[in-house]
Amino acid sequence: MKTLASKARSFNYVAVKKIVLFFMAIGLAFPLYAQDGNAGISEATNQVKSYFDGGTNLMYAIGAIVGLVGAVKVYKKWSDGEQDTGKVASSWFGACIFLVVVSTILKSFFGI
Repeated sequence: MKTLASKARSFNYVAVKKIVLFFMAIGLAFPLYAQDGNAGISEATNQVKSYFDGGTNLMYAIGAIVGLVGAVKVYKKWSDGEQDTGKVASSWFGACIFLVVVSTILKSFFGI
């Protein structure tokens, strides 16, 4: 069993010194090429904001389709005389309201 002193003697300090010097050289070289990221962040923000109008219109369209499908299903349940018509109507109506509210809140949250 090796003692701590024998392990310390067998440790290759030259290799560690080369590794440290290598990382120091990389650390000193790369800041020369570093740039401010504000331009990239602004460009990404503008691109994401440009998608919101189309996404909002898509959510409104999906909400309209969900509303129509829900109206047909609720009418069918109502005409069949089922008892849970109110529960089904509220769930479909809630889904439509959710889609409209989410798209509106996202637009106001991102200031568009």
